[in-house]
Amino acid sequence: MNIYVDFDDCLCETARSFTEINRRLFGKHVPYEEVKFFNLKDSFRLNDEEYEKLMVEGHLSKTLLSYEETPNASAVLNDLMDQGHSVSVITGRPDSTYEDSRRWLDEHGLSRAKLYFLNKYGRDTFYQNGSFNLELEDFYKMHFDYAIEDSPLAFQYFENFPDLKVMVFDRPWNQDCDLPANYLRCKNWKQIQTEINNQGQ
Repeated sequence: MNIYVDFDDCLCETARSFTEINRRLFGKHVPYEEVKFFNLKDSFRLNDEEYEKLMVEGHLSKTLLSYEETPNASAVLNDLMDQGHSVSVITGRPDSTYEDSRRWLDEHGLSRAKLYFLNKYGRDTFYQNGSFNLELEDFYKMHFDYAIEDSPLAFQYFENFPDLKVMVFDRPWNQDCDLPANYLRCKNWKQIQTEINNQGQ
């Protein structure tokens, strides 16, 4: 089977780190549990200048490499790859972060996972100057059996994959989403592993 995996907040705890960056840069304390909007500009109540500064800081090499792994992510994905499944990490980061993103994956035991950069969030000002190595038309030609994603903004792309089973990684900003029948909310990687293994039996 082919498995799509989002990077930030599925493989690593990006939003938790951004809450600390927000506090350090602007003195604004917004607990992780109160990050109710995927757009951090809204969640942190930032102006355009602050938001751009936040995003620049969050994409520095030292910051990207410091993100904590979401518990059991690499263990579960390696187990799935050991079973013969293919894992593609498809991220909305600009591909200027390729080296650091690839290094993070390799250092967390995910050297076998493929890595693609797709412009999922083109409306964000920070990304307008970025480039991506996967265009939507090419993405839609790919085949996936499962997708693991946290962002409601990315769900729209899955409409082009009618047989796709979507595992929604449970996060504060997707709590109010009405999920279609082929979507399943998952609390952690162990649940994702169980669901995929059960489907394969």
